[in-house]
Amino acid sequence: MKTKPITLVLLIINSFLFAQTIEKFSINSGGASVSTAGIEILYTIGEINVQERGVETVSISEGFINAEFRILIDTKVFLQGPLVSPDTPSLMNDDLRSGGYIPTTSPYSDNATCNALVFSVTGNNAIVDWVWLELRSANDNTEIVNARSALVQRDGDVVDVDGVSNVIMRAAPTNYYVVVNHRNHLGAMSASAIGLSDSSVTTVNFTNNGFSTYGTEAQVQLASNDMALWAGNTNGLNQIRFSGADNSTNVIKDFILADPANGFNSVTFTSTGYLLIDCNLNGQGKFSGSGNDSNIIKDNVLVHPGNGFNSPTFTITQTIPE
Repeated sequence: MKTKPITLVLLIINSFLFAQTIEKFSINSGGASVSTAGIEILYTIGEINVQERGVETVSISEGFINAEFRILIDTKVFLQGPLVSPDTPSLMNDDLRSGGYIPTTSPYSDNATCNALVFSVTGNNAIVDWVWLELRSANDNTEIVNARSALVQRDGDVVDVDGVSNVIMRAAPTNYYVVVNHRNHLGAMSASAIGLSDSSVTTVNFTNNGFSTYGTEAQVQLASNDMALWAGNTNGLNQIRFSGADNSTNVIKDFILADPANGFNSVTFTSTGYLLIDCNLNGQGKFSGSGNDSNIIKDNVLVHPGNGFNSPTFTITQTIPE
């Protein structure tokens, strides 16, 4: 019986003499995720007060693998641009899709991709463009917990990259602020944190004028009384300006004049493609002339409820906290 402690001590000594070492740079105290060949592993290292071994300033404590959380969210949003002159009331125009301009790779940082056949769908569920969704912490609405690209249909439904399914967000089921962004519109965020579940789909409808958004006049109210994201963020500064420094219309003019196809440097030239200056998302960028994008910016600035003096130098600023 007395020999057992001696054996245990010898085993411990032996393990220290021949054990492998872990370099400090390989330890992540907060855990992380690793993806390879389509498989994602989530792990944590550093459970508080459960230390198992330490040496100098490096310690390793009990860790464990977490299950991957999947939240389903049914977001709905309108973009003002393709509703300026809608072909069908309450349905966004899908000129980018019909013109073949929408890329199969998202313009956002995750570089999400979709099959080109997604853009062959017509009608209410036709794709209008890519959008960017974020979940932000209920305790700190500047902290992004999860974010990803998605697609928006003509009726405002935000769907996964297959063009039809609800969007899956990778986060634990709890309360989050929900943010929806677009590349040349001002984004909007829910006024409060919303409970999201892994067992049922939660609807977050930014088009509903009864839905509260963060900040003042975060969205524009359309003639239909639906709400939409403000169009005209052509300068990438999350603001819309008609005149003055860094104004959004000068960005359009400079792009038009610099277009290699505009041999005569005409301000009435029309650029085509998937363009940031294309405020109404019709596949054309126009500084002047009929249906130009500058007028959308001017009209938004002049009619904005916060612009009491109808000043052309008024700035519409995105209300999402940074």
